[in-house]
Amino acid sequence: MAGSVNKVILIGNLGRDPEVRATQGGDKIANLTLATTDSRFNKAKNEREEHTEWHRLVVFGKQAEIAEKYLKKGKSVFVEGRIQSRKWTDKENQERTQYEIVVDNFTMLGGPRDGDGGGGDYQPRTASMAPAPSAAPKKISAEAPFDDEIPF
Repeated sequence: MAGSVNKVILIGNLGRDPEVRATQGGDKIANLTLATTDSRFNKAKNEREEHTEWHRLVVFGKQAEIAEKYLKKGKSVFVEGRIQSRKWTDKENQERTQYEIVVDNFTMLGGPRDGDGGGGDYQPRTASMAPAPSAAPKKISAEAPFDDEIPF
């Protein structure tokens, strides 16, 4: 095999508000937890069973600032990133490994009242590493023809 892929895509709900800190250089880092739930039918018990998996997320830079401002416990989020492991030795001299998702971009799902109990100044946003568009989108009138000049 010529290469490999380390890609994670998750849709779930945040388990807590982001924990945000700053580096010595002033860049922000946000830590989050995301719950994903699978539902399966157990034929033996004749009932539906749910299994929730918790994921640790880490978000850097401008995305961390957006996460700090808009993400709250319970909010539905679409996340793209990669798996990363960190190893360390704890106080009892035991080797520990932690796996986390380093977020490349995320999109908040749902509406303004979804997960935070109030509207606030919520605006649906996608946080990604891609640069922001340089020009404002064109206004589209009801009479406008459908052609390549209209951005969708």
